[in-house]
Amino acid sequence: MKIVIILNDPPYGNERCVNGLQLALALQKNSGKNKVTLFLMGDAVHCAKADQMTIEDGLNLEQVIKKFVSPRGDVLACTACMDARGLTGDEFVYGAWQGSIKEMAALTSSSDSILVI
Repeated sequence: MKIVIILNDPPYGNERCVNGLQLALALQKNSGKNKVTLFLMGDAVHCAKADQMTIEDGLNLEQVIKKFVSPRGDVLACTACMDARGLTGDEFVYGAWQGSIKEMAALTSSSDSILVI
């Protein structure tokens, strides 16, 4: 099954990105057949930034993204959203890529399930 999860919120400050990433990992592990793609938009593009510093005992979303990236887990970040925030692809963890709105449209139209968190 092809599943797209779209995240919009900032990585820290609420639990939406954490919940979305945990769901993505669970869906990925649930069946050897699921292909899960995360599409990061708005402030969620910061989820894939490398070298994140978190408070003691805080969840580091960079580490979760690294666990997720695999042949069955893709991470794309909206290029326009990155540009608006001054981020470049060089600042991302290995395996996270820039993606256009056209790519997002193609992903959503070819997916079995789309979740917006």
